[in-house]
Amino acid sequence: MKKSKLLADVATARKASGDNQSVFWTKFGVTQSGGSRYESGRNMPAPLKMLLWLYDTGRIDDKALADAKKALARK
Repeated sequence: MKKSKLLADVATARKASGDNQSVFWTKFGVTQSGGSRYESGRNMPAPLKMLLWLYDTGRIDDKALADAKKALARK
């Protein structure tokens, strides 16, 4: 199974992507303040870890995340 660099050090990976906390974490349905706590070492819920792993391994992309967010907002 492929290791996730994103999960190993989410703050460094986010910074390398060029996204600020607000832009990055909003993709995953997390507030900037929540993302900041995760970057500081707070434990992430398993579903968020799975989502980040899927994103990091290329199984989902920004468009898929945006589409899911739109679909969920309609309900």
